[in-house]
Amino acid sequence: MTNETLQLTTDKLSEQLTFVDCALNNGVAELILNRPEKHNAFDEVMISEMIKVLAHFADNSQCQVLVLKANGKNFSAGADLNWMRKQAKMDFEQNLTDANELAKLMSVLDKFPKPTIALVQGAAFGGALGLICCCDIALANERASFCLSEVKLGLIPAVISPYVTRAMGQRAARRYMLTAERFDVQKALELQIIHEVSDELDSAAAPIIAALLANSPQGMAWVKSLLSKLEDGVIDKSTLDYTSERIASIRVSKEGQEGLNAFFEKRSPDWTVNQSSANNSSNNNNSHAANALGAK
Repeated sequence: MTNETLQLTTDKLSEQLTFVDCALNNGVAELILNRPEKHNAFDEVMISEMIKVLAHFADNSQCQVLVLKANGKNFSAGADLNWMRKQAKMDFEQNLTDANELAKLMSVLDKFPKPTIALVQGAAFGGALGLICCCDIALANERASFCLSEVKLGLIPAVISPYVTRAMGQRAARRYMLTAERFDVQKALELQIIHEVSDELDSAAAPIIAALLANSPQGMAWVKSLLSKLEDGVIDKSTLDYTSERIASIRVSKEGQEGLNAFFEKRSPDWTVNQSSANNSSNNNNSHAANALGAK
């Protein structure tokens, strides 16, 4: 499939979406929460659309990095009120099906095979914290605020709890899930929910994206699966066997061989060359598009 075909496929998908948007440019995919009038609160439609976009980019070889961002003043207010009203009228089986879809979204984002970056502005409440903690890297602006507010409603942050607890730790999770306190961006930085604070999120993300685009796509995918495997913190014989097998396998893989040979030959590995070619092609297409718009 050509770059142009892949781009058209992404554009076509974007046209079918209601509450999210997506784009792919120069290897960087964007998944955009696009319900600003509702502060990007999510419901079953938005969840389904996010899963669909993630599946699309996971299988797209031109996607090397995924950026999760949101339009409007706030990243996400969490669950949509009308959706919550419907949940209150559902029986157990219906609620279980509903919860399973949210659990699927979190899992798909957490296990996405390429690096993910969350750009967070304003409020990020409830399930939005789950999305942020499922991403590999998170940046937020100075006015960002966070809250695990579920217990105020007689609920619990169940589906997002594995990811939030992994990020902030068990001790902090006990406090903030029990008190439902709202906390600011500096506390989120301290709790390792976010990595950097900047009021220019796109600019702050640019050098991180550039660094990721220069790396081996296979290497980064394998790092993510490696870290997932090591989450329990156990170091035993099976851990040693697994890590030894991983490094041996990647050393003899095509991309591993290319990276090592490029290093010793003092040249750029072919994935950076291919990326530069794709970027030039995309820039040429953008130039043609701009000319066409000017002609109108």
